[in-house]
Amino acid sequence: MELITKSLIRTFRNNFERKSNTKTFSVFINEHKTRKSYSFEISVFLSHKHDDLEELRDAVALLRSSGVSVYIDTNDEGMPTITSGLTANRLKEKIRSNKKFILLATEASISSKWCNWELGYGDAFKYIDNIALLVVKNDNTIWSGNEYLKIYPIIGMKSNRSEFEVQYPDGRIVDLVKWLKS
Repeated sequence: MELITKSLIRTFRNNFERKSNTKTFSVFINEHKTRKSYSFEISVFLSHKHDDLEELRDAVALLRSSGVSVYIDTNDEGMPTITSGLTANRLKEKIRSNKKFILLATEASISSKWCNWELGYGDAFKYIDNIALLVVKNDNTIWSGNEYLKIYPIIGMKSNRSEFEVQYPDGRIVDLVKWLKS
């Protein structure tokens, strides 16, 4: 399995948007504001660093192309405008209520106190079959990661470089779409 680079996931998003003739993130934002999720839908809590906007757009395109709904806190109208204990409680509620938890693991997000807090909380409710890291590393670099991140499944590229998979720490590999819908 190959880790995903910024340019590779950006190319995936551009190709997906060209094929579907739509801007995935814009559609996602509009859908989120006009509809509620349904209990039969698979939903993903996507933890991310707010500064990683392009990577967030890429990740949303990847997940939406896989047929799941995605929760991001910046689109949540129920989120307090000023960060407080209410913010943490709302995040806890959303982590519990979404089937899957994915950390968009960039160099910035793994240094973020909020992303690490969300990962820790997600670990308590989703470990090991419903949690994963979507590592998006800078091109031509090695992803540093932290030692404790090695206990989580990682979403990466299949060898054909056109499909994605989830690799567990024990080496087991599952197709991403199958994992998302399980």
